[in-house]
Amino acid sequence: MREEQRGTRTGSELERRYPIALLLYAVLAVLVWFTVGEGTIIVFGRPVEMRWIPILILGTFAFRTVLVRQADKIRRRQD
Repeated sequence: MREEQRGTRTGSELERRYPIALLLYAVLAVLVWFTVGEGTIIVFGRPVEMRWIPILILGTFAFRTVLVRQADKIRRRQD
């Protein structure tokens, strides 16, 4: 039986993909900023510009990517 699970990546492969992932998140954020129309919606009783909502979602994905990289570094250090 294989020790490595399907879908897992090695440390060097993750290190190589990390800057590309963050760059793509930034490109998507710029595209969202220039393509989502100007308008406001009410979120928790406060007006929020519509383009900030997808930016927040992309930021969440980018933050998750950073956390996964840090967790991988910690795991490799323990091995």
